[in-house]
Amino acid sequence: MREIKVIVAEDEELIRNNMVRKIESLDSTIKVIAAAQDGKEALEFIRKEQPDLLITDIRMPIMDGMELIKTISLKYPRIRTIITSGYAEFEYAKQALKYNVNDYLLKPISEHELRRVLSSVHEEIEQERSGLQPNLEDVLLPGMPGEEIVARVQRYIRDHFDQELSMERIAKQFNFNASYLSKIFIKHTGDPPSKHLLALRISEAQYLLTHQRSLSVKEVGERVGYPDQFYFSRIFKQVTGCTPKDYRK
Repeated sequence: MREIKVIVAEDEELIRNNMVRKIESLDSTIKVIAAAQDGKEALEFIRKEQPDLLITDIRMPIMDGMELIKTISLKYPRIRTIITSGYAEFEYAKQALKYNVNDYLLKPISEHELRRVLSSVHEEIEQERSGLQPNLEDVLLPGMPGEEIVARVQRYIRDHFDQELSMERIAKQFNFNASYLSKIFIKHTGDPPSKHLLALRISEAQYLLTHQRSLSVKEVGERVGYPDQFYFSRIFKQVTGCTPKDYRK
């Protein structure tokens, strides 16, 4: 199995260090590449390192775990997330599951539970790398809350961002008016679906450029929905400030 790269976010130093030691002792293919003391620091590590998995506490200063995983679910949907919390925060932590969190661990974390959760996530990542992860279709129902509509559209975009995708196609998939669907999306996220799609594509491109160096720039572009290499390079530079080749270096 290829290496699984992990970032840990925990504000208590002793717990953070123990977590890192436990993770790396359980599986030689799982490597903690960074340990952050708050969500803001973790987000910066994520942007630079493009990990496979984030393990984060719920209660942290500056940016808490809930805000962190919400950002991850929107900008870096490939990254798996596991949350940790004390018993008093258990109900609060369960709310995080709507942000595509894989699992949660109750403190104090037992080695058995940590092994179970890591094994499950590890298997998911390997399935995705092997192309065995299924895409999930969804539908929108009359009277559905706006937040749920947006969540399902985001999920659809996440599962199909590597294909030719337009607002019209997305709206047709859900049997909604394109203009109305776009307004709902902007109301609840602040951005149009096209910006969300662009962020996903560039995030995936950064991941591929970092972790699959055997792929050419053209192949990376094709995998994220940009079959025209020159257009892909131009869009990538507009968003990141550098070309795909420079980013890889």
